[in-house]
Amino acid sequence: MPTSFGQQLSRAFETYGQLCVGIDPHAALLEEWGLDDDISGLETFANTVLDNAVGRVGIIKPQVSFFERHGSAGFAVLERLSVRAAETDLVVIMDAKRGDIGSTMDGYFDAWLGKSAPFISSALTVSPYLGFDSLNDVMSNALERGKGLFVLAATSNPEGKALQTAEVSGGATLAADIWARLGKTNSVTSAASGSLGSFGAVVGATLDLRSVGLRLDEPAGASLTPILAPGFGAQGAELSDAKRLFGDASAQLIASVSRSVLKAGYRGIASAIEASANELALALGK
Repeated sequence: MPTSFGQQLSRAFETYGQLCVGIDPHAALLEEWGLDDDISGLETFANTVLDNAVGRVGIIKPQVSFFERHGSAGFAVLERLSVRAAETDLVVIMDAKRGDIGSTMDGYFDAWLGKSAPFISSALTVSPYLGFDSLNDVMSNALERGKGLFVLAATSNPEGKALQTAEVSGGATLAADIWARLGKTNSVTSAASGSLGSFGAVVGATLDLRSVGLRLDEPAGASLTPILAPGFGAQGAELSDAKRLFGDASAQLIASVSRSVLKAGYRGIASAIEASANELALALGK
């Protein structure tokens, strides 16, 4: 068996800390950087962020939509970026939020995490809203390949609250049920490794966890589940509050920043990444 994703993630935490830099080349940022909103600008932006992340953080998260908006040429840029990233020791979480059933979901797995995947990724964000069990096959395949998944559990957008607070069996909210299922899966697959599990949850950093019925300290296996938390920086959550926001579960936290460091431009991005990494480490007592 290959090294598990959880082991890769634990090693990244130990070496570089728990900050994740998003690569989000949306049009406004390209303009702020003085770049054209075209393939050349896209590639320059993405490669610059990658180059400045290497050695400063252990995790990056490309947002697939901002490449996809440029069509096949944009996907080609993302493919080349993933190849370059694979030559480093970065953990690469592709933020594509894929979710389907059967052979269609298998196709998504092959594209992002498979043996011959054109987009070389360590992990992929996925949606459980066609049923958590629709992820069973991709979870099994991910374990075999040493890959990871981050499952949408409690997102901070207001539109998601009605669904994520819906009650399922036993009176738990859907968000809590997803969290519990991830903990159970990680307990079975990763408890003996002494590392984090390979299956994480996406939990918004600006979200009041109680409002969606979510407690991160339970049930069994909760301490093995990585937490990918967007929302730090420009979206309102402060890195200095990471411990307060996530409590003991901050040991599993991947604090994702994008605009707050990307807005520094190509001249300032290295310093912005370093400052954010240091702020998070101080908050977590590292």
